[in-house]
Amino acid sequence: MYRDPSACAARHGERGGARLKFLIVAALIATAAYAGYQYVPVAYNAYLFRDFMQESVDKAVALNHNGDWVREQLSKSAGEYGVPQTAKITPSQSDGSHAEVRVQFTRDIPLLPGYTYQYEFDHTAKSREVIVH
Repeated sequence: MYRDPSACAARHGERGGARLKFLIVAALIATAAYAGYQYVPVAYNAYLFRDFMQESVDKAVALNHNGDWVREQLSKSAGEYGVPQTAKITPSQSDGSHAEVRVQFTRDIPLLPGYTYQYEFDHTAKSREVIVH
């Protein structure tokens, strides 16, 4: 079999190109996976805390509790949902048939080395209408 020496010389500069591309892609995938590993649990806990907030205001109306009771319930359970101690919990109750609570906080999420994302939580839960038969 005959080999062209100029073809071998042209391919000599391509050595390692696939390896470098693989390392770059692997680094990008690893970075995205790490960022997701840091972000997803915080977002999921925030989702669960929103649900707990809604449950608490609905329970407050059904049991005829005031806004301070809602604040107390949320404050007691805040640690389970990763809510910081500095969270601002603001309940308000216009009458016995309606309650709402607003919770605000910010959490730092280290997404990349040298970059911290500020996750801002600001949600207001309003009681749903209670139907009594």
